[in-house]
Amino acid sequence: ITDFQIVLGKYLAAVSLVVFAILPTLLYFYSVYELGLPRGNIDVGATWGSYIGLVLLGASYAAIGIFSSAVTPNQIVAFILGMFLCFFFYVGFDQLSNLSLFGGLDSFVQSLGIQVHYDSISRGVVDTRDLVYFGSIIAVFLGLTLVVLDSRKW
Repeated sequence: ITDFQIVLGKYLAAVSLVVFAILPTLLYFYSVYELGLPRGNIDVGATWGSYIGLVLLGASYAAIGIFSSAVTPNQIVAFILGMFLCFFFYVGFDQLSNLSLFGGLDSFVQSLGIQVHYDSISRGVVDTRDLVYFGSIIAVFLGLTLVVLDSRKW
């Protein structure tokens, strides 16, 4: 078994846990859809966009968490590092863009964070830029995990 197979298996297990945690909430969507007056009085696009965004957000957080667990052998340190990185990617870039350090690059710095892309998808607008962003975050952190694991063999 290669490192890639181990990392991919761990990642897919984490993402399936996220999906199984979100699945029961579909019952709420169905209830509101059926019981609303008039029937179906719910923004279906925004709701499905939010579900897609939640799965992508959870998938990104899983990749960040796997990277954090590969960096250190201590589980507590890995948890704290993972929480910090997830928090920074969600809120940090948005807050950095509010500082006057970057001049005209404020919107670029803000677009590096997860929050802008998650908010866009949760409005029901599934843009390819957002999908590419989440895919890139996942690929970068899984790739960094493989680099960390390979560096232990040196």
